[in-house]
Amino acid sequence: MHPVSPHRFGNARRPGGDARLRLASALILAAVLALAVRLFVLMVVQNNFYTALAAGSHEIYAQLFPRRGEIFLQDSRTGEEFPAALNQDLYLLYADTRAIPDDAAAGRIIDSLAPIFVYDAARTSTLFSALTKRTDPYEPIEQKVEPEQMEAIKALGLPGIHFTGRPHRFYPEYNLAAHVLGFLGKNEDGTDQGRYGIEGYWQEELAGRGGFLEGVRSAGGRWIPLAGRSLKPAQDGVDLVLTIDRTIQYKACETLRRGLDEYRAKSGAAIVMDPRTGAILAMCSLPDFDLNTYGKVDDANAYNNSAIFTPYEPGSIFKPIAMAAALNEGLVNPETPFHDSGRREGLCSHPIQNAGNRVHGDQTMTGVLQNSINTGMVYVAEILGKARFVDYVKKFGFGIKTGIELDTEVTGVIDSLAINQGNKLDCYTATASFGQGITVTPIQIADAFSAIANGGTLMKPYIVKEKRLADGRVERTKPRELAVVLSRRAASLLSGMMVKTVDKGYSGRARVPGYYVAGKSGTAEIAGGGGYTDTYNHSFVGFAPVGDPKFVLFIKYEKPERAYAESTAAPVFGELARFMLEYFQVPPEREAAESD
Repeated sequence: MHPVSPHRFGNARRPGGDARLRLASALILAAVLALAVRLFVLMVVQNNFYTALAAGSHEIYAQLFPRRGEIFLQDSRTGEEFPAALNQDLYLLYADTRAIPDDAAAGRIIDSLAPIFVYDAARTSTLFSALTKRTDPYEPIEQKVEPEQMEAIKALGLPGIHFTGRPHRFYPEYNLAAHVLGFLGKNEDGTDQGRYGIEGYWQEELAGRGGFLEGVRSAGGRWIPLAGRSLKPAQDGVDLVLTIDRTIQYKACETLRRGLDEYRAKSGAAIVMDPRTGAILAMCSLPDFDLNTYGKVDDANAYNNSAIFTPYEPGSIFKPIAMAAALNEGLVNPETPFHDSGRREGLCSHPIQNAGNRVHGDQTMTGVLQNSINTGMVYVAEILGKARFVDYVKKFGFGIKTGIELDTEVTGVIDSLAINQGNKLDCYTATASFGQGITVTPIQIADAFSAIANGGTLMKPYIVKEKRLADGRVERTKPRELAVVLSRRAASLLSGMMVKTVDKGYSGRARVPGYYVAGKSGTAEIAGGGGYTDTYNHSFVGFAPVGDPKFVLFIKYEKPERAYAESTAAPVFGELARFMLEYFQVPPEREAAESD
């Protein structure tokens, strides 16, 4: 017999076997512990959450809704903030008609609700029919129920009556800055959609991003822990702090409104802008509306912000643009002479004349602005040449959008200036020099005059001061220079010419005693029916104090029942200019008698 080797029996051990066995045991134990912890979280810690999200389908998708961002106005002096668009929790009142025992109980419910919601006979009849169905678990009764109303109804202990909370947009200032803010409407599928103004332009940022939870349930309705789950939390919308100064906005709009009523104008617009930064301090468009009841307007056109949406022929307030170009090119100075014969022929099919067919005789360039001489501006455009004139019009920002962060801005139209090529003055360029044949928007005019007030530097207008993100970060808007369109000398000369225009013209209605105020009016015929009508747009634009401008102010009235802007837009400008100089605590810079 052969000797038996001990290595042929199973009780023998190979090197390293114990270590592998211990490692495998540890891994199994760790997996079991991890699974136990996960099951504990799912079944105990988060049980209520997942139970609430459970639905009747195999695949579960629960939408997690973000909070819509809120909007604030501010005080530009102190930094104090005021809510302008908030989220308010209101309630939907509904009935589970299965819990209403009989018709008598339904009648008692209606009798209890009637004093709170003021029901008429028709509403009472409709509601009685709804409450006596007996089979409907969800019968809506009232939308937007206030918390106090809800508590009062709950105290009545009415059978089958329930509430569910729903966020609603609330505008605590009602119609203040209505066209700036816009409103929150509904899409066809019932989802919220910002429309017009800030709400429309910033819809995506304000709305935030919805989250979701996806998972798989068993046939018995329980979560299958190992089947996979995806959770993405909602991202709340950003809060916005506007550059709009609440006090200036109120004063500007109410003063504009008084003028609208007094002059019986069809509409009105006003803009207050900081020329150094481009920040919009106030923007008004009238008639306006209560944002909380925006659906009650008679015409959807009421939603359009005429300060950015309604282009018009500016008339004589455009004259400083052409004059600025000639000053900047060194072709004229304030004392350059000009003789006005009252007519300029040979450019258009009819002679170009001054307003009222006036003849002003010997004048200077300052006199051309002060007396608003059309033929004088044709002379300025002629020595500039068409190419340079058009180039300056574009440099000042006309013909393109300013990019203001509001929905919806239009461009205005300067296409007539491109009809004839070359440098020779034509009819289109000649009439554009005094603001006819082209269209502009109020925001473009305010921005162009801000460049003059700002020493020749054109700034980008903006209306959002801060964006406050859900994660706590704050993004502040930085003023942005677009172009240097004038030398400081040319801007200063033109400002001085417009100071004399305010001092000597408009029957003193645009002056503010003790201050140097620069400005220009415009009374422009409104085109229609293949020509011009006998209706007018009146506007006035200016800035103060000229040495260190704190604001540019634009005023416009459509079809007022008065002849000239000096009796409508000019006095409104003067009142508001006086208010803002006091508001910004600007000390007087000249003897009051000098400007009288």
